[in-house]
Formats: sequence, C-alpha cells, structure tokens
Amino acid sequence: LGDRNHIKCVKLKTLGDVFGANAEIKLTIPVGKLFTYELMRETFQNDFEPLSKLYAGRLYDDPMVFKCNKQNYPDLPEWLRLTQRHPYDNGFLYGTPTSPGKNIIEIYAVNKRSYETARHILVIKVVAEKMLPYQAEFFIKLREVEKVLPSSVQDEIKQDIQNLWNTQAVEIVNITNALDRGGRVPLPVAGHFEGVYVKAGSIDYFSECLLMVMTPEHQKQCTGEAGLKVKTPGGCNFCSIPSNCITWCKTELFDLTEQEPAPPAPTMSSGILEAGGDFDPPESPPSRDFLPDYIVTVIVPLILAIILCLLLAYIMYGRREGVAKRNARTNQIQLYHHHTIHENTDELRNMAGNRGAPPPLSTLPMFNSRTLDRAPPLHSDSPSIPLIMAQHDPYSETLPR
Repeated sequence: LGDRNHIKCVKLKTLGDVFGANAEIKLTIPVGKLFTYELMRETFQNDFEPLSKLYAGRLYDDPMVFKCNKQNYPDLPEWLRLTQRHPYDNGFLYGTPTSPGKNIIEIYAVNKRSYETARHILVIKVVAEKMLPYQAEFFIKLREVEKVLPSSVQDEIKQDIQNLWNTQAVEIVNITNALDRGGRVPLPVAGHFEGVYVKAGSIDYFSECLLMVMTPEHQKQCTGEAGLKVKTPGGCNFCSIPSNCITWCKTELFDLTEQEPAPPAPTMSSGILEAGGDFDPPESPPSRDFLPDYIVTVIVPLILAIILCLLLAYIMYGRREGVAKRNARTNQIQLYHHHTIHENTDELRNMAGNRGAPPPLSTLPMFNSRTLDRAPPLHSDSPSIPLIMAQHDPYSETLPR
C-alpha cells in the first residue's frame, strides 16, 4: 500500500457485504516525500466475480481501466498522478504532497469484459514534516515510470543513490516521467524508453561524487550535445543494474539550507508629496493623416471592383451577335428545321393545357404543315404515291430531294 518508509499508518475498511462493495483505505504520509499506491487488478477482480469463484470455480483475468478523481471534483489533486500503461497492467497513484491536508480519492475500475464498475475510496492524510535539506535529482534514461514505481525497483535505485551519496539516510522525494518535463515520445521500437527523473533527499551533506557536478570542469564537459555521452566517473559509478544507471550530465543538486535573503522592508514616510514645481502634463500625440490608409483600404478595392464589372458587362452584352445577324448567317434548311421544332413544341404545350383540344394538324394524314391545307385521302396502297402532295412553297426548292 505504498512505500513503507513513507507511510506511517495504513487502515483498510470494507464497506458492504461479502460480495464486494466500496472499500475505504486510509493512509497517512508526510509532506515532501514520495507517495505511491498500486491499484491491484486482483483486488478489483474479486469484487467483479465473487459468486463465480465460490460456486462455479471460474477464475477470470479481465482487462481493467482505472479512473481516479478527488471526491466532488473532476480531477485529482495537483500533486497526485495516475498512470496505467495497458488494461492488463496494474495502475499506480503517485506524487509528492506539498502541503498538509486531507484528500479523499475515488477509485473506479471498469471491467472491459463485462463493463462492470467497482469503486474504492482512498483517504490520504498529509501531515506536516520538515523538508530534507539536501536534495539531488537524477535522470534514468533506460526506464519508464511504470517500471520504477514498484517498491522493489525503488529499493534498487535507492541503494545505488545511497552508495553514491555515501550515506544510508536517503529518501526518494519525487519521481517524474520525462514526458511531463518536456521530453519527446520515444520511437515504438525496442531499446527506446521515455526516461524518468528521480529526486532523492537526505539530512547529510552531498558526497564528493555529487559535488563534482558543481565543478566548472563538469559544466564544460556537459555543454552541448556531447554532454549526453559523458559517462559517470569510475569512482562514482555505483550502478548495479544497467537499466538503473543515471545520466551524469543531467544530475542537479539542491541545497535548501541556502535560503534567499528576504527583501528589505519598505521605508515609511510622512505621506505628503514633496514640492516639485508645477505639474507638466505630457504632450498630446501628433496628429495622423488617415488619407493614405483610406485610399488603400477603400478607394483601390472600389476601383478594381468597377473595372471588373465593366469588363464583365462588355463580355456579356457588348459581344453578342444578335438574332437577325445570326439568322442571316444560318443555312435556310437548318433554320427551317429549327422553326419547325419550336412550332411543334408550342403546339404540344397548348395541347397539354387543354385536354379537350383536337389532335394536332401535324398528326393528320395528307396535311401540309406549311400551307395548313388538307389533301383528300387517296385510296391507294401504292408506296409510290407520296402522303403529302407537293404544292407551291417558298422553301420547297431548298428541301432535299
């Protein structure tokens, strides 16, 4: 239920019946020290399937998604973070409190198989405690935050820092993901990690290895891109596991005993302004000519719009041929065919408006559409006799024979 070195009181209280209900967990932690709480999937799995375990003998390993928030608030406190890499992984609540107080955290676990929801209550009581005066921050390049939060991994990192600090009085103060500090997302290939910042503190002063970080030689070596390749000095390399090795050029020291001097107190005066002569108001700003701005923003666009309108009007109306000129240049047979189509169209439209109209003359036998004359029907079935008798017509000479 968190780091055993930081948590002083752990109390578990189950509310509800034996089938699983809301669970209330109470923790007490000091200010300025790392708090970690692992959200175990097995604990919530027992809440989801109590009957199937007791009677049916079924054991499930369901994917779960954890969601946490402060009671009556939409989000967590500013010092507390939640991380879960995959629904089949446990979740972690971690952070470093900065002020004393009481925080009630609601933990929801959503079962991605059955979509059931379990709810636990985590009560975190933060008590006041003196901050560790000497702190150092290390960057571990080959780690991710989910792999560092388990207590076993923290103990391994803490042991390396104790050897580097040359003291056993070392506590982990904070763990931060490198992505939260402006780091780039790594490539999704093997061997690339996000990186983790680990801050540790102690009541003992820094060791000689840590004080090397403050030397000008160290600052010169770590300048530029070549600083990332600088290795830890041989006498200060206490890395027992390669994945826990620190990046030497990203190590920083913080001495909290060197407090900044307080600003001087303001001097009290009589409150009466000294005589300084007559008040000289500032001169008014010089006048500005807005005519060039008006011309650029109004007149020029207006002139362009008028020119475009005149050009469009000339294209649409000034270059039209006219109906008489077009008819004069059109072949007579084509013109006659065009007029015939229009006349037949008008006749069909008139018929559509009056259903009782007689059939069109153009549909009657032996009808001349140009003279509107009807010839008497011929009682002959000979194909050599035309249906329309040839009569005098001004267009008859232009028709094809």
